[in-house]
Amino acid sequence: MSSLVAAPTSSTSLEEQPSAIAMIGIQCCRREIITPSGGNAAHAVVKKYVDVVVQGCHGMPLLVPAEGDAAAAEAVVPRLDGLLVPGSPSNVEPHHYEGVPSQPNTLHDPARDGIILPLLRAAIRANLPVLAICRGIQELNVALGGSLHQRGHELPGRLDHRAPKLDTVEARYAHCAHGVELTPGGMLEQIAGTGSLTVNSLHHQGIDRLAPPLKIEAVAPDGQIEAVCLPTARFVVGVQWHPEFRFADNPFSGRLFEAFGAACRAHAAARHVA
Repeated sequence: MSSLVAAPTSSTSLEEQPSAIAMIGIQCCRREIITPSGGNAAHAVVKKYVDVVVQGCHGMPLLVPAEGDAAAAEAVVPRLDGLLVPGSPSNVEPHHYEGVPSQPNTLHDPARDGIILPLLRAAIRANLPVLAICRGIQELNVALGGSLHQRGHELPGRLDHRAPKLDTVEARYAHCAHGVELTPGGMLEQIAGTGSLTVNSLHHQGIDRLAPPLKIEAVAPDGQIEAVCLPTARFVVGVQWHPEFRFADNPFSGRLFEAFGAACRAHAAARHVA
């Protein structure tokens, strides 16, 4: 994975190398969209994730509906060059990791669970580059056999990682929640060029038991795992924070998406040759 840390040169544009454009899947959530005619069930992705695929990864985003099962996942993966797993306010249903039932009124998205967990497993079997953000790192951990804390802020000695009660979405995502220490010699330390970062980590669920194949890449001051990688893969990374928010203004975030985009383009090139 360390060979992918070097960012592509800025002089290489999509127009100059159209064959290098990677098709990057983004997992949708089930949402209700309110229109003048009323509420409508929808498959949705927040625009910032589309923007970061286009502008940060130099790829073409393809939205993956929150629909289907393991068979659908196996059919989707050969058509992709990468998979971006975005954040969401919903929680992974605890039966997927043998957890206790959620508290009443906990927001779930069983349709997303139903496709993304097998999709992650299929992507990893195919050595597809994966970048998993917020809910995504939790799904990655569950998909590979790990478990979650459902309410991390209630654990003794833990920080409250939940979003602050600020007036706007922009203000909440701009909040510098805490620092993280990066694993010495790890992939994220190589990308960052430093041993620590300050991150906008906004969550109440978090990794409890780490999935056996994953390696810790970053830890919060209270011991909460904040980033992981799959060291045997070309590029499989999960972060608990939100690097997609104003990524162009953050050197680490920009380099992270450049590295992910480079891995996706390498997969695209190999797929077209084959």
